[in-house]
Amino acid sequence: MHLIKLSSKGQMVIPKVIREQLGIHPKKFIILEAVNDHAVIKPAPDVKKALKGILKRKSSLRKGLLEEHLAEVKRDETVSL
Repeated sequence: MHLIKLSSKGQMVIPKVIREQLGIHPKKFIILEAVNDHAVIKPAPDVKKALKGILKRKSSLRKGLLEEHLAEVKRDETVSL
């Protein structure tokens, strides 16, 4: 446990040991949550990492929908003959 003193502006310094343990680096976002009578600090999810490759998944969805549409068109042509 670490005892931390707030500055006059309400700022605090997270000890290096805790920053390293949580993987918190300069300019990285953190989540500060009030839970009952205490605060919880945790690293925010890496948005770039979470969104990486998301467009690739959408293009495969588009490809699947296109294939399904073409199959329906082909069935319609067969039925109308």
